[in-house]
Amino acid sequence: MKNQISQRELEIDGKRIPITIVRERRHSIRFAVGKRAVTLRLPAILTEAEQAAQWERFTGWITGQLRQKPGLLDQFAIKTYRDKDIFWVGRRMYELRITEVDSASHSGRLKDGVMYLRLSNNASPANRQKAIEHLLSRLVAGDFQVVITQRVQALNERYFKVGIKGVKLKYNHSNWGSCSAKGNINLSTRLLFAPDEVIDYVIVHELAHRIELNHSPRFWKLVETAMPEYKLREKWLSENGHLCRF
Repeated sequence: MKNQISQRELEIDGKRIPITIVRERRHSIRFAVGKRAVTLRLPAILTEAEQAAQWERFTGWITGQLRQKPGLLDQFAIKTYRDKDIFWVGRRMYELRITEVDSASHSGRLKDGVMYLRLSNNASPANRQKAIEHLLSRLVAGDFQVVITQRVQALNERYFKVGIKGVKLKYNHSNWGSCSAKGNINLSTRLLFAPDEVIDYVIVHELAHRIELNHSPRFWKLVETAMPEYKLREKWLSENGHLCRF
């Protein structure tokens, strides 16, 4: 039997919470807060009455979680952008100027700290939101490219002295950074919202992969030698990473 997946929304104290319900071959029931939604996993054999009872338990669990940790579900809030908004990435401030255009595509450019976005007036709300996120990421990546490349080179020269083919900033959600066997260092633009020492940790992590393309004890020794307090940086990402996004 294939998993049956459905989507719902739950509103608690004015907050709209995305819910993913998964019915699958399992015996236990599991509640979990994921990156994109709160998940309810149920055995496929439950009757409708049993499912209703578990949904009631589930909503009670979410309510209790919110009372204990009011900011727990902030990661699900959709950022809104309006014309003339001001927003910050690290210590850099940008002004946003949005123009609706009769076009099938979206475009953007950055000039003197102002981001000019031309958004299609035919786009759906979901498409528009996705377009804004990717345009902002691309423009910010271009603005930070030089300083981040210099930082990678400086940390490499200080601790590793390995060959680097290139440094790229991408709007990556699956990880904070990656390193290819050819020597390309890729960093997520989401990382630019983090403190400098956290950015340095991810850079050090990826540079260490130029020596060890794994997570062996030798790899972690390389990281620790360069950054003895690296576990504090990992903890920051674990606790605050969901807030690093456009």
